[in-house]
This record gives sequence, structure tokens and C-alpha cells, in this order.
Amino acid sequence: MNLVSPGGSDEARRRRRITTAVKESLRQVRNQLSLLNHQVSGRLDLKDVDLDCLELIGRYGPLSPSVLARRAGLHPATVTGILDRLQRGGWIVRERDPDATDRRAVGVRALRGRSGEVFRLYAGMNTKLDEICADYTEAELELVQNFLRRVTEAGRDATGELSDR
Repeated sequence: MNLVSPGGSDEARRRRRITTAVKESLRQVRNQLSLLNHQVSGRLDLKDVDLDCLELIGRYGPLSPSVLARRAGLHPATVTGILDRLQRGGWIVRERDPDATDRRAVGVRALRGRSGEVFRLYAGMNTKLDEICADYTEAELELVQNFLRRVTEAGRDATGELSDR
């Protein structure tokens, strides 16, 4: 008796189901994190995109506005408006870049005194993540971290492909 169906092996079907479930879970994570970020940005009186740019500046700054625009996948004029709002709100400072050949060049950096407000709003999620991670072995966490890093790289590549069109 042959247990292999005409559409492929049971193992291949199970793998497709699991892969589909992983993709669906990633969409659900993205949606939930988007909702969380929306709540955080609302409490900080920021637009969602402002919070995204503030995260990039805090993580990789100081950045030039053009580098921020590239990393955020935004038009430079849009970034100018975002930086204006962030500066008015006391979140960032623009400073002349002393190493630049163009005297007009500026770098943007996040002001440290405000980061505590953001961290406090994410404290509940960070606590939950710590609790979840405590249930996994170090090897399992390394596997999850590697998977998420590769998903991030795939997302970066897909974003670049779309923005190049």
C-alpha cells in the first residue's frame, strides 16, 4: 500500500503547512507590534513614522538625514518634516558634522533624557518577552534569534527591491 499521495509526500505537505503557519504567525506578530507601536506613539504625541525614525536614530545615530531617509525607506522631504516634529518635541538634536566636507552637513542624534519615556511604555512587552525567553534553552533562543535575523534581512531585501522600482 502506497501512503504517498499524488500531490506529494505527507512530509512535504506537513512542511508546507508548518511554513504557512510560520508566515501567518509573522503577519500576526507584525500586526500586534504595529498596534503596540501605535499606542506608544499616541502616548508620546508622535506619529507612528516619527517613532520609527526615532528608533532608527537612537539605534544607529547620529545619522545624516539622507542616511535616515534611506534606512527608513522614506523620501528626504518627508524625513525633513519628521525631523522638524521630533526636534520641536525635544526628541532629537541636529548638529553640524565637523568631519563633513560640506559645511551644511548635519547629523541627527536622539536626546538621551527622553529615551526613558519610550522604555517605560514598552516595559510591559519587555517583561513578557523576558518571561517567554525564560521558557527556552540557550540553544533554542539562538535558533529563534538566527531565524528572526534572517527574516529581518529578507524584509530589508524585499523593501530595497520595492523601493528600487
